[in-house]
Amino acid sequence: MVKQEQNTICNIKNQTEIKYAQDTLYVLNGKWRLLVFIAIYNGNHRYRQIAKNVPNITFAMLSKELKLMELNKLILRSEDPDFPKDVMYTLTPYSESLYPLVEHMIAWGKEHRDHIK
Repeated sequence: MVKQEQNTICNIKNQTEIKYAQDTLYVLNGKWRLLVFIAIYNGNHRYRQIAKNVPNITFAMLSKELKLMELNKLILRSEDPDFPKDVMYTLTPYSESLYPLVEHMIAWGKEHRDHIK
Protein backbone atom coordinates (compact mmCIF):
# COMPACT_ATOMS: atom_id res chain seq x y z
CA MET A 1 0.00 0.00 0.00
CA VAL A 2 1.36 3.43 -1.00
CA LYS A 3 1.01 6.18 1.54
CA GLN A 4 -0.17 9.46 0.03
CA GLU A 5 1.52 12.65 1.11
CA GLN A 6 -0.73 15.44 2.25
CA ASN A 7 -0.08 19.00 1.21
CA THR A 8 0.70 20.77 4.46
CA ILE A 9 1.67 24.27 5.39
CA CYS A 10 3.75 23.14 8.34
CA ASN A 11 3.71 20.25 10.77
CA ILE A 12 4.84 19.31 14.24
CA LYS A 13 8.16 18.11 12.86
CA ASN A 14 8.91 21.60 11.62
CA GLN A 15 8.54 23.81 14.69
CA THR A 16 10.43 26.64 13.00
CA GLU A 17 7.59 27.30 10.56
CA ILE A 18 5.05 27.22 13.38
CA LYS A 19 7.22 29.79 15.20
CA TYR A 20 7.20 32.02 12.09
CA ALA A 21 3.39 31.90 12.03
CA GLN A 22 3.32 32.78 15.75
CA ASP A 23 5.64 35.73 15.10
CA THR A 24 3.25 37.04 12.44
CA LEU A 25 0.28 36.65 14.77
CA TYR A 26 2.19 38.46 17.52
CA VAL A 27 2.67 41.51 15.28
CA LEU A 28 -1.02 41.63 14.30
CA ASN A 29 -2.35 40.29 17.61
CA GLY A 30 -5.31 41.67 19.45
CA LYS A 31 -8.72 43.02 18.76
CA TRP A 32 -7.54 46.42 17.52
CA ARG A 33 -4.04 46.28 16.02
CA LEU A 34 -5.01 45.08 12.55
CA LEU A 35 -7.85 47.61 12.39
CA VAL A 36 -5.52 50.45 13.39
CA PHE A 37 -3.01 49.25 10.77
CA ILE A 38 -5.73 49.28 8.09
CA ALA A 39 -6.93 52.75 9.14
CA ILE A 40 -3.41 54.16 8.78
CA TYR A 41 -2.85 52.19 5.57
CA ASN A 42 -6.02 53.83 4.17
CA GLY A 43 -4.61 57.31 4.75
CA ASN A 44 -5.87 58.21 8.21
CA HIS A 45 -2.74 59.68 9.78
CA ARG A 46 -4.05 61.81 12.63
CA TYR A 47 -5.14 60.39 15.98
CA ARG A 48 -8.79 61.43 15.70
CA GLN A 49 -9.01 60.22 12.08
CA ILE A 50 -7.73 56.81 13.15
CA ALA A 51 -10.15 56.70 16.11
CA LYS A 52 -13.05 57.64 13.83
CA ASN A 53 -12.18 54.83 11.40
CA VAL A 54 -11.83 52.09 14.01
CA PRO A 55 -15.36 51.50 15.33
CA ASN A 56 -15.78 51.27 19.11
CA ILE A 57 -12.11 51.78 20.02
CA THR A 58 -11.57 53.96 23.07
CA PHE A 59 -8.98 56.75 23.08
CA ALA A 60 -7.05 54.91 25.81
CA MET A 61 -6.94 51.69 23.80
CA LEU A 62 -5.95 53.51 20.60
CA SER A 63 -3.15 55.26 22.46
CA LYS A 64 -1.92 51.92 23.83
CA GLU A 65 -2.03 50.25 20.39
CA LEU A 66 -0.21 53.14 18.72
CA LYS A 67 2.55 53.01 21.35
CA LEU A 68 2.97 49.23 20.89
CA MET A 69 2.99 49.57 17.11
CA GLU A 70 5.62 52.29 17.36
CA LEU A 71 7.68 50.14 19.71
CA ASN A 72 7.51 47.27 17.20
CA LYS A 73 8.60 49.63 14.40
CA LEU A 74 5.33 49.30 12.48
CA ILE A 75 4.49 53.00 12.59
CA LEU A 76 6.28 56.31 12.91
CA ARG A 77 4.95 59.07 15.13
CA SER A 78 5.95 62.54 13.98
CA GLU A 79 5.14 65.69 15.86
CA ASP A 80 5.03 69.25 14.57
CA PRO A 81 6.65 71.42 17.28
CA ASP A 82 4.28 74.32 16.65
CA PHE A 83 1.28 74.91 18.86
CA PRO A 84 -1.22 73.32 18.58
CA LYS A 85 0.74 70.15 18.13
CA ASP A 86 0.07 68.25 14.95
CA VAL A 87 0.84 64.54 15.47
CA MET A 88 0.92 62.23 12.47
CA TYR A 89 1.17 58.45 12.35
CA THR A 90 2.51 56.73 9.26
CA LEU A 91 3.41 53.17 8.42
CA THR A 92 7.11 52.39 8.26
CA PRO A 93 8.83 50.87 5.23
CA TYR A 94 9.28 47.79 7.45
CA SER A 95 5.50 47.39 7.79
CA GLU A 96 5.03 47.55 4.01
CA SER A 97 5.78 43.83 3.89
CA LEU A 98 2.47 43.31 5.72
CA TYR A 99 0.39 44.91 2.93
CA PRO A 100 0.01 41.75 0.82
CA LEU A 101 -0.90 39.68 3.89
CA VAL A 102 -3.54 42.19 5.01
CA GLU A 103 -4.95 42.47 1.48
CA HIS A 104 -5.20 38.65 1.27
CA MET A 105 -6.94 38.56 4.66
CA ILE A 106 -9.50 41.11 3.47
CA ALA A 107 -10.06 39.23 0.21
CA TRP A 108 -10.48 35.93 2.09
CA GLY A 109 -12.96 37.56 4.47
CA LYS A 110 -15.00 38.95 1.56
CA GLU A 111 -15.05 35.57 -0.17
CA HIS A 112 -16.06 33.64 2.95
CA ARG A 113 -18.31 36.19 4.64
CA ASP A 114 -21.41 34.02 4.22
CA HIS A 115 -19.70 31.09 5.97
CA ILE A 116 -18.37 33.02 8.97
CA LYS A 117 -20.70 33.23 11.94
